[in-house]
Parts: sequence; structure tokens; C-alpha cells
Amino acid sequence: MTEPQHPQEPLGHEPVAGQPRQSSRSRKSQRRLITATCTAVVIGFIALALPTPYIVEAPGPAVNTLGKVKDREVIKVSGRKTYPADGSLDMTTVYVIGGAESRISFFRVIQAWADPRQDVYPEETMYPRGATDEQISDRNAAEMDNSQQNAVAAALTSLEIPYSQQLSVAGLATDANKGALRTDDVLKAIDGEPITDLDMLKSALQAGDGTPELTVVRAGQEVQVDARTTTSKEGQRQLGVYLGTRYTFPLDVTFGLPNVGGPSAGMMFALGIIDTLTPGDMTGGKQFAGTGTIEADGTVGPIGGIAQKLVGARTAGAQYFLAPADNCADVVGRIPDGLSVIKVSTLDQARNAVESIGQGADPASLPGCG
Repeated sequence: MTEPQHPQEPLGHEPVAGQPRQSSRSRKSQRRLITATCTAVVIGFIALALPTPYIVEAPGPAVNTLGKVKDREVIKVSGRKTYPADGSLDMTTVYVIGGAESRISFFRVIQAWADPRQDVYPEETMYPRGATDEQISDRNAAEMDNSQQNAVAAALTSLEIPYSQQLSVAGLATDANKGALRTDDVLKAIDGEPITDLDMLKSALQAGDGTPELTVVRAGQEVQVDARTTTSKEGQRQLGVYLGTRYTFPLDVTFGLPNVGGPSAGMMFALGIIDTLTPGDMTGGKQFAGTGTIEADGTVGPIGGIAQKLVGARTAGAQYFLAPADNCADVVGRIPDGLSVIKVSTLDQARNAVESIGQGADPASLPGCG
């Protein structure tokens, strides 16, 4: 900032003719203006540094589910014959910056607004009000574990390999049943009635008095638990836990991917398992990337941050991207050059797309986004 220039008086001399002496009132006004301006600048800098209730999504790395991370296989199958694969089936990730106890400054938000590869959202669109970093980390870990188990189930369903399943506690969403229920508890019965599936459990909770007696299998032993429920905004009774599905598979699948959470890698995990368990190279040696949640029946669901995942996939070298059909509207105008986006609603559609392109089919012959 350049301060206004005023006539200077030579030290020890009379003022120069034609340049009147500056009044005391004028000097006070000038000091007030300078003080006010400096105060505004300081307040502006403080405001830029203050934490904000926003999160930023930025492109993350792509990881080949058929490859290794730090010399550890991303997908390792034992108990059944496996086959090597030369192509790439990349799961894509997003850096989520801010939120909960790690709020970001307004200056960081402005940086994200100025970057077309990043998006800014209110914190509450992703995290529950008042959530702690630990709760968010636990939720992400539970979602990732559930996604991996669903991926195995979906892959085996596609390959027509039988398995069994039960509902389990993947983590605690609230403190409602802290001490009563534990992570990995398998839910066997409610008020004496066998729990057959999620719909049955929801119906039993809704019909009860809010204090159900649960039979759970914990460390191989049946345990009776007096639980209690809370009521959602929609009026539904809830146990306050993240539910997963405990499967019994005829083979063992382990995942070597630390420090990544959430459910969005499910479809790509399932494709990686299928390629590992089938002869030949499903990709034809080509590099695919993709995203999408997965259910045991092979249903592919939408995810967040797909625009950033497209950038991460293309940066990693992928030419083909498998996107959930319900995310197609989110990719319009944001597809990087050189990347073909194929829309899928099921695992079998995704598998068919990879096999077809791997055998030389034109991606334009398949349903696409954008």
C-alpha cells in the first residue's frame, strides 16, 4: 500500500513558499485512515486463516487391483487355483480434505474453487454433524471392510461359486449400544426370532418397544445382549451400528491396501477377483480404471468424487473407465481427453465391458457416459 504523499518540511527551516503547513486535524484523519486500512487488512488475513465448515475433494492415486502396493499383493486368493494377469484394473481414489476436527482454512477453499480438478462441498453433505475424526476413520474402515467382503461375494456370485452369509456389526455409529454390541458380533436372533436378512431386522426393530434382546455370536460363543434403539429423523428405530455381512466363503481373499477407506472400490475389487480366478487375461493387457459400490448380488451403486477419480485414472494412464450408471450426470463436461467412460449398473455388465474391449471391441459400441 502506498501512503498519500505530502509536502515535506526541511528540518530546521521555514515552510517553502506556496506550500501551507498541514493542519493537526488533517494529520489525525490521515492516521485514522491508515489505521483503519491496516486493521481491515489484518482482519482479512485472519478471516482467510479461520477454519471453515467445508470439505475439498481432490484427485487421488489409482491402484491396480491386479498388482502390488509396497511388495504386497492388493488381492491375494488362496484355497483355489489362481491365474496371473498382465493388464490393469485400477481402483480410483479421492483425497477428502477438511471436515470434523480437521477443518480447512477459507484460503484453502478459495484455492480449490480456482482449481477445476477440485470440488468444494459443505461438510454436512459428507459427515454427520458433530462427528469426530476417530468416528469418521472408523466409519471409513468399516465401509472398506464391508465393500471388500461384498466384492468377494459378488465375484463368487458371478462365477457361480456358492457361499453363505449373516449380518454382523461392522462398527459403532453412535454410543447407543456401546458396551453391549461389539465390532464383529454376528447378529443371529432378535427377541427369539432368527434374523434372516436386513429387511427382517428392520421390521423387528420397528415393531418392538425400543429395547430388543439380541442373540449374537461373539468369538464363537452365543451371547444374549439387551440392546436399545434410537429413532431416526424418518421415524425408524436404529441400533446405532454400521451393519456388515459376515460371509463364509470356500476360499480366502486378503486385501493388501492400507490407509484407504470407504465403499467405492467394491466393483473394481470384484473384477480383480474374477480375473484372478479365471484363466486368461480378461483385460487383454489393457489398462482399465473404475469406481462403484458393489452388493453381493452384483448391483453397482453410485459414489462421490467421480470427477476427481476420472482425473486420477487418466493421470495413471488408463484409457477406459467403468462408471456407475447413476453417476453419468456427474461426469458431463469433466471427462479428461483420451478417456472413454463406459456406464454399468451390474458387475456382469462391467465384466462384459472389460472382456469385450480386451478382445478388441470399440468402446464406443458400449453404453457410455458423456
